[in-house]
Amino acid sequence: MPTLAKSLSKTINQKISKLPKSEIRAFSQDISQIPGIIKLTVGEPDLKTPEHIKKAAMDDIARDDSHYAPEAGKEEYLNAVSKYLNDSLGVSYDPKGEICATVGVSEALNVSIMSIINPGDKIIVPTPVWGVYFGIIEMAGGIAVQVDTSANNFILSPEMLRDTLENEGKGAKAIIMTDPSNPTGRVYSKEELTALAEVICDYNLFALSDEIYAELIYGHKKHYSLAQIIPERTILLSGLSKNFAMTGWRIGYIAAPSEIMKTIIKVNSFMITSVTDNVQIGAAEALENGEQDYVEARAIYERRLHIVQTGLEKNGFKMATPEGAFYVFAQIPDKFGQDDVAFAKDLAVKAKVGVVPGSYFGKGGQGFVRLSYASSDENLKLAVSRISEYVKDTLK
Repeated sequence: MPTLAKSLSKTINQKISKLPKSEIRAFSQDISQIPGIIKLTVGEPDLKTPEHIKKAAMDDIARDDSHYAPEAGKEEYLNAVSKYLNDSLGVSYDPKGEICATVGVSEALNVSIMSIINPGDKIIVPTPVWGVYFGIIEMAGGIAVQVDTSANNFILSPEMLRDTLENEGKGAKAIIMTDPSNPTGRVYSKEELTALAEVICDYNLFALSDEIYAELIYGHKKHYSLAQIIPERTILLSGLSKNFAMTGWRIGYIAAPSEIMKTIIKVNSFMITSVTDNVQIGAAEALENGEQDYVEARAIYERRLHIVQTGLEKNGFKMATPEGAFYVFAQIPDKFGQDDVAFAKDLAVKAKVGVVPGSYFGKGGQGFVRLSYASSDENLKLAVSRISEYVKDTLK
């Protein structure tokens, strides 16, 4: 096996070298070695991609659709995204210049952030949040300014945002909103978004709105988007990974005003050239004919949420009621202390249940753990039972 020349070892990109790996994936991989462990760590649906979506993609392959797609995406997919956003949110995006196909939302975030910030620009990030945001911002040369929302039931208030923009976030270029939230499952109301939009306008910010879990909202809650309130400032990011169980397909999209979209498409073309043909055709089929798919998935996840939430609360865990996505962000019982990493490791070893330490999600996450309920009912019931026994045994 080749070894890198010593004379080159110090010439590689030092910024990238200093970035830590994804703590969530690293932790999940480490505990995978434990025999019989139930992992509730990675946010990936256990459901199967619906058959009609797979058939559309396979039919496209059979038609020899195997050439480079347009840089912004195939016409079929862009039209489907445009119609879907109009039907679901009442927002209007022209498929010819205001929508771009991406390799999932992760790539959409990279492209969007690279398109709007210059080195040293600040981006406001309400926390706890998916930790990958921090690495993406740093790679682009930006500075993430965390805003701890734990004191407000994990909802960013206008007062919090305004205070941050007057102090450590002064001069910020943008804000990233995740709604519904990963890891907390919290959902913003129309009134809450409207109040935040006023501050965003006052301070002349871009609003990056990550809405990957938009179709997975429970009870009487409804999804609203900043794109409905301040479309002239919003870069909407979403995809099909979660709602259609298509994580491995790696398909997402960006919707934004044409003026910034020109830059986004340029950056996207440099990064990936174009998104895979048959994946876009499958995704178009999902958006056009798949409403029942995510309605059924939503019912399954809501049932599973009840299993996990009820079981944890009986054992002394507290949480802000999850309203969307498929995560529970639970506060560790006081008797265990605040070291969430130590707690998660001990739970994995002794109870054979894998959860993610809350501190991996930024400020406000310490003393919490995240559990994904995108797993079978049987696994979740067994995991809750094991946690219950662990709590009883540890607190004797």
